[in-house]
Amino acid sequence: MAGPMPLLAAEGLTRRFGALVANDSVDLTVMPGEIHALLGENGAGKSTLVKMLYGLLQPDAGIIRWKGDAVTLPTPKAARGLGIGMVFQHFSLFDALTVAENVALALDDARPLRAVSDELADISRAYGLPLEPRREVWRLSVGARQRIEIVRCLMQNPDLLILDEPTSVLTPQESEGLFATLRTLRAEGRAVLYISHKLEEVRGLCEAATILRQGRVVDRCDPRQQTAGSLARMMVGAHIAEVRRARAEARIGPVRLRVDHLSVPSEDPQGTALKDVTLEVGTGEILGIAGVAGNGQDELFAALSGEVRAPEAGNIVLEGTPIGWNGINARRRAAAAFVPEERLGHAAAPRLPLSENALMAGHAKGGFTRRGLIDRGRMLGWVDAVTHAFDVRKGPRDPEARALSGGNLQKFVVGREILGKPRLLVVAQPTWGVDAGAASLIRQALIDLAARGASVLVISQDLDELFEIADRMAVIFHGRLSPAYPAEDLTREAVGLLMGGEGFGPGREAA
Repeated sequence: MAGPMPLLAAEGLTRRFGALVANDSVDLTVMPGEIHALLGENGAGKSTLVKMLYGLLQPDAGIIRWKGDAVTLPTPKAARGLGIGMVFQHFSLFDALTVAENVALALDDARPLRAVSDELADISRAYGLPLEPRREVWRLSVGARQRIEIVRCLMQNPDLLILDEPTSVLTPQESEGLFATLRTLRAEGRAVLYISHKLEEVRGLCEAATILRQGRVVDRCDPRQQTAGSLARMMVGAHIAEVRRARAEARIGPVRLRVDHLSVPSEDPQGTALKDVTLEVGTGEILGIAGVAGNGQDELFAALSGEVRAPEAGNIVLEGTPIGWNGINARRRAAAAFVPEERLGHAAAPRLPLSENALMAGHAKGGFTRRGLIDRGRMLGWVDAVTHAFDVRKGPRDPEARALSGGNLQKFVVGREILGKPRLLVVAQPTWGVDAGAASLIRQALIDLAARGASVLVISQDLDELFEIADRMAVIFHGRLSPAYPAEDLTREAVGLLMGGEGFGPGREAA
């Protein structure tokens, strides 16, 4: 007797980009009422696969079957017409428009705005995704913005919902709310294809998983029967080293960085001003700053790096010297180093080779010039040293930054700064969007840097990361910073409540 028919079946899907085979004869089956994880390290082919399933790319070979029938998906509109919806990792919303206006713009059929508002309100209530149709998007939290993306997908009545890293910007409480919604969809017989690097949430949510490596399917499993470690090994094909750190009290010394009552307006009209931020980072300490995106993290990084000057020189003090008025180069000469969140465009110039990117970051401290001339040999030697120490995988010896995958470029950027032996490192989202192997390497490098006596300030939305590496943690919310507490005294729930604004008083609306 035949079993139930798959909702979606990919058979031998292949997609090439020149000589690169991004997907090599990939088979994938998603059943009705199933939450199915799609796992793999950076560059494994996950994004290429789901783009073919959503009509953004066309396969070079293979068949897509929908409810048993072979189909062609020339556009996302064709995919939505069949019943396939997708919520991307990066939101596509107009901040100045209302929730209802953003939803109306995304619908394939024209509807009166009042009808859109009424249906939106009904769906948001039915699925536990609270939204106010008339609220402007710029007033909303990141969690509420994600709810908009999901609701406008649900308004197309999909049978399959594809989610790409949906919890990467959510508090733990918001993540639990999302999981409840997904379980409701499953109970209705809808399916979810779920992409995530957070393996513990995959284990708790998904009943099936397909694992990609280098464009090929290497395993299928029930993640509930696996550990996070075994899933990671399937993804990378090797054992993932456990991150280890020394006891904090054995190594933390005097305060090296002090930020004192720092208030800075945002240069973005819809950004978040810093309000009376005070913090200290000791010698050999890792201080973690948690928070949902858009709560002042960019402004804090810019103030610490010198991209934006502080109102008073004494607002920022490094090793006893006021540096609030100093620029980036002066701060680098004082043995500070910086890794911004945006690796391509901010941390690295896309069209320049790695050696010239190293020069731009390191010229303030010297070492790459001799008698007034650029020493290309030293620059290439630096690239080689970073490549070896941080396992940066690339083709040519000195490729353009844009030629590296996201995870390998991140390893290069972090390694470039750490090998400079800074006494202070400020890093934003150090493992954003990188696979388990690269994340483990980067986190261990930060721990080892602090163990050698450097002070490290990590701004991250990943609570698992902060609990793994931080000695103390604080939370930023609407530009204000909570006190810092020993990480061992905190729980995810307590930090999540702070991330949602509990204890900070009135501020911008959360929903």
